[in-house]
Formats: sequence, structure tokens, C-alpha cells
Amino acid sequence: MYNAPEHYLNADAAASRILSHARLLTKLSRRFEQIAPSALRHLAHVANYKSGKIVIHADNGAVAARLRQLSRRLCSELSLGGAECSDIEVKVQPQQLPLRSIASTPKPLSAKSTEILRSTASSLPPGPLRQALERLWQRAATAE
Repeated sequence: MYNAPEHYLNADAAASRILSHARLLTKLSRRFEQIAPSALRHLAHVANYKSGKIVIHADNGAVAARLRQLSRRLCSELSLGGAECSDIEVKVQPQQLPLRSIASTPKPLSAKSTEILRSTASSLPPGPLRQALERLWQRAATAE
């Protein structure tokens, strides 16, 4: 169906590459969840893929160390899922970070930017993408 928001993303070359990469990461993430030991499954996740290297973020150092020990097996298992894996890089990146309040002041959009948002939203078919752009446009218009 050509009216789907995905069609608009596929129409632009850069957005299409991003969408393709996101699909690959989703596929790798699902495969990782299937093959990772059950004790580690919810403590690590696939973060990126580039040139055959899969980057995995672990919640803590112990999980990262265990994943590094299993990296050869994980790499070969992930390769069976359809994506070439030549190496796995494990980084410690806790998913739950302490919340810090950061005060920010909204920056108003220029009149030209607001008009581009409005015209883009009005050119889209009804759906979630159009609704999101309309909300953004309305916020920008009221901030002026």
C-alpha cells in the first residue's frame, strides 16, 4: 500500500538506509534473544551492526565478561540468522540510568520551518505520521 508511512520513508534514500538498518538490528536482536543464555537474555541487547561487527550493550561488567567469553559461539549463531558476523564488541551500558532533571527552554521554530511543517503535514494522507506533524506544527505555531 503506497499510502503507508513506511512508503514515505522508503522514498528517500537516506531514510531508506536507516529503515533497512533498523530492520537488520531488529532481526539481530530477536536472534540474540533466542540464542543468548537465559540468565543473560534480559541483561544485554544488540546495539549496532557495522561491517560485520555486532555491538552488544551489557547492563554490567559481569554480564559483559560472560558475553565476551561466549562471543565466538554467539557470533557463529548470529551468522546463521542471516547477518555476517566477524566480531562481537561488548560494551557496558546500563539500561536503567539514574534520572536527572535537566531544565531546558524550548527554542521557537522560524516562520519558514513552521510553514514547511504545516505544508508537509497537509500533503500526507491521514494517519499517525500526519497527526504527529500536525501536533508539532501546532506547538510551533502557538510558541511564536
